[in-house]
Amino acid sequence: MANDILQTLYARKSVRVFEDRPISQEYRKSIIKAAFEAPTAGNQQLYTILDITDQDVKVKLSELCDNQPFIATAPFVLVFIADCKRWLDSYQAAGCKPRKPGLGDILLATADSIIAAQNAVIAAESLGIGSCYIGDVIENCEQMRELLNLPDEVMPAAMLVFGWPTQQQQERKKPLRCEDTYIVFENSYQTLTPAQHREMFQIRAEKEQKPIFDYDSWIKAFWQRKYESDFSIEMNRSAGIYLKSFIENSKV
Repeated sequence: MANDILQTLYARKSVRVFEDRPISQEYRKSIIKAAFEAPTAGNQQLYTILDITDQDVKVKLSELCDNQPFIATAPFVLVFIADCKRWLDSYQAAGCKPRKPGLGDILLATADSIIAAQNAVIAAESLGIGSCYIGDVIENCEQMRELLNLPDEVMPAAMLVFGWPTQQQQERKKPLRCEDTYIVFENSYQTLTPAQHREMFQIRAEKEQKPIFDYDSWIKAFWQRKYESDFSIEMNRSAGIYLKSFIENSKV
């Protein structure tokens, strides 16, 4: 079964090369409005969206986010901030004496931010505009806080870059996902066996028409490139600093 929305979801892929043409204000507003219409905990919209229009800031973001130059070339860049400050300020403005936000609050705000960001991604896709998530926005906490003027009660959750995809990007094949057999379980979590891990990636490799697939070599290379990478280690360091401020300031 498929309809226009499902087809858009199935077709969407990350785009990192854009045509040199702007995105109209009308389209920008439509994408942001779509983000606002996303589900949100208690209708609180626990996020702030930074529309990055300063080219110097884009360049600095591209450097801080693991040196990815395409960020600086994107015509439309949004940073989604998990925001525990706006409601805190509202409570205080009304004379309340609220507790300090804690880990539960920032996790809820992060979920709100990512849900809103995904709405923006799908809205853009429906308009023919490509996008890419930049998780590295969590890196380099100290410099990121200074660059974006981030107070202690907020944390960057994701950055999205948008642009018109080049023909090559439009024709590029979308990477396949793993079979649902290994991802979806009924009622309770199940730990995969070593054999199931091999099967999961072997099936995907066969669908991707990779006649020779060495699971051990592929996994070890992926482990080094992603999990043990410098950017992954830095993201964990920075995330620890952001979260530490919530732990230290929380009364709970």
